[in-house]
Amino acid sequence: MANTQQQQVNLTDLDLPALQQVKTQLEEELQHLTQSYTKLKGVQGRFKDCADSVDSLQGEQPEDKQILVPLTSSLYVPGKLSNVEKVIVDIGTGYYVEKSIDDASKFYKEKVDYVKSNMGKLEKNITDKQNSLRAIVSVMQDKLQEEQQKQSAK
Repeated sequence: MANTQQQQVNLTDLDLPALQQVKTQLEEELQHLTQSYTKLKGVQGRFKDCADSVDSLQGEQPEDKQILVPLTSSLYVPGKLSNVEKVIVDIGTGYYVEKSIDDASKFYKEKVDYVKSNMGKLEKNITDKQNSLRAIVSVMQDKLQEEQQKQSAK
């Protein structure tokens, strides 16, 4: 793992072009982090849907459970489940595993919790970047005000 050391710089020591460059970089990072957060939120929703679907199979009898089987994204045919004891779970990168209903439910709930934990870390990172961005904008405004006062004093 790469060892990244952060270097602290006093914002007031930077000139306006350097502050503008740092501001632009922070805005790009913030945009990327926000997009990542949105994607994680979608992933969390999909895992939650999977967990809910697996949970809906609990206690069902095979002959009782009618479903719609997707043939395409907008074409479905009616079907009946022949086995409600086991499901096939996509565990990632094209690998599928047969699991019991309880194991599949546990798997998806763990995934939801894992994504939620990562979203919390990402949220903190986004907040930190937003605070840094606000600080930079504030320093830039102060410097611009100083320049205007110097020019008006001449």
